[in-house]
Amino acid sequence: MKGAIPGPLMLSPPKPAASIWRIPNVEVPSSLRAIVRARESSIVLLGAAIGACAGLVVAGMSGLVTLMHAVLFAVPATQRLSALPSLNPWYAVLVPLGGGIVFGLGLIALARWRPVREVDPIEANALHGGRMSLRGSLIVAAQTVWSSGVGASVGLEAGYTQLASGLASWIGRAFRLRRRDLRVLVGCGAAGAIAGAFGAPLAGAFYAFELVIGSYSVASLAPVGAAALFGYLVANLFDPVRLGFEMPFVMQVQGHDIAVAAAVGLAAAAVGIALMRGVGLCEALLGRLGIKPAWRPPIGGAIVGLLAIVSPQVLSSGHGAIHIAGMLQSPLRTIALLFVLKAVASIVSLGTGFRGGLFFASLLMGALAGRMLAEGLDFLLPGLALDPHIYAIIGMSALSVSVIGGPLTMAFIALESTGDLWLTTAVLVAVIISAQVTRETFGYSFATWRFHLRGETIRSAADVGWIRELNVRRMMRADVRTVPGHTTLSRFRMVFPLGSTAQVVALNEDKSYAGIVLVAEAHAPEYEETTPVRDILHSKDTVLLPGMSVKDAVTTFDTAEAEALAVVEARDKRNVIGLLTESHALRRYSEELELRRRELTGE
Repeated sequence: MKGAIPGPLMLSPPKPAASIWRIPNVEVPSSLRAIVRARESSIVLLGAAIGACAGLVVAGMSGLVTLMHAVLFAVPATQRLSALPSLNPWYAVLVPLGGGIVFGLGLIALARWRPVREVDPIEANALHGGRMSLRGSLIVAAQTVWSSGVGASVGLEAGYTQLASGLASWIGRAFRLRRRDLRVLVGCGAAGAIAGAFGAPLAGAFYAFELVIGSYSVASLAPVGAAALFGYLVANLFDPVRLGFEMPFVMQVQGHDIAVAAAVGLAAAAVGIALMRGVGLCEALLGRLGIKPAWRPPIGGAIVGLLAIVSPQVLSSGHGAIHIAGMLQSPLRTIALLFVLKAVASIVSLGTGFRGGLFFASLLMGALAGRMLAEGLDFLLPGLALDPHIYAIIGMSALSVSVIGGPLTMAFIALESTGDLWLTTAVLVAVIISAQVTRETFGYSFATWRFHLRGETIRSAADVGWIRELNVRRMMRADVRTVPGHTTLSRFRMVFPLGSTAQVVALNEDKSYAGIVLVAEAHAPEYEETTPVRDILHSKDTVLLPGMSVKDAVTTFDTAEAEALAVVEARDKRNVIGLLTESHALRRYSEELELRRRELTGE
């Protein structure tokens, strides 16, 4: 209005850093969501699109690491860091050390900006119904790229699967997919990433089934298979050279090779368990020494750098070193030294906090161990004439399955890399024995072992999160009928006649929980009418908490031999907030089990 005095300029308050970098939760139109949710073919198309995105993730992350190696280590464009025969000692030491310092500073900043622990695909599918944070996945992927780029002995596969699966979860939530479909999409992201990284679509698909989804079903076959195929095709467009390993010829497997493969499986299980325990012991040792997490990566970088002076093959994931055809021509002493150095470098890198996985490292170390085993048996039994190439593949697969899990995944990697079906038979023998021995004696893969160290009890990606989500708070009745503990039975019988209810919760004078009155028992003729109800209470010291899972609740019912229990606010606050019966808990548990069975069978 003319002549009006302009008001003060209103500025919106500054957004906190966390909200500035928050990735928005998008939502597709309801009509499109309805189409996708109603047709299985739509999930297949989404799986294919996610697989293509996973291929781009593999190409982009590997390209960034290659660029970092070229800039930081002066690696020629046509070579890989871990394939160099020698490296300038200054580069070998200073780059991992400096990279560790930067990584540690990043941990300090991240602890202030985003202190939460990120959820990986296995944990997401096991406990959270496939829900992952895309922002958190980007952080993990960036940390993995940096760790491998500065030479830490870690694999990129953890970053590949994290980012691809996080993207899949973000897309699935945009479509408001059901729990089972969201879990499948997370598996699609991992399948596309592994297929693109190793040039092995079948291995990528079974990686998703065995490790990320936790089961195989007809309903999940098409989307996961499409994701693996498109992940391989897209990654191959950018880098037609496989990132995994290649053999120079198709090998012939003899009968005794099958028998010796069993021994390789036993040895691989022992080595795999030692590697996994080594990472945990390294972390525990640093903790006992009082070294803060931010100062651990520089220590790890310095140690890896010193090892790299002896052999550059210990650096990064080991893509270049794992081209077995040339590597196995090295003298046995060189191979044994590289095996020890790579094992130490991997344990130190992961134990000091660098981000990454043990997949590629276990492939390299398994190939070296298989070569050494073949040489040793040839020395003891000269008549066997064992082919070192065969035992490199067998050892590689057996050690990887001990560390990573997934016997069929490793068998298909061997098949798709060599094209030799008979060799794959020997590999299958070794991986089955290695997986079974590891499961019997250790019980975990590397991923689930890390969960165990954090206090989790999951051992696979099988969906157990619904057990925790189906807690006492969701099952209890909130309309609890209560009575003061000093009430006489005559008064109680008037207020609660037979058939009105089965249990009534008694309260103390301060309104806290006192026990449970069984209505049928309160009407029994052997009790005098002047008897207070506090004299016939049950389950005085046994209660349920609202956060208890249905499994814990059923166990409490069995221990207390009770048909109903009161739910209190907390252990130190015995204010009654609900009542739960054993029959209702078991019925809800059975309903959820039936729902999971139908999801598994695709009904």
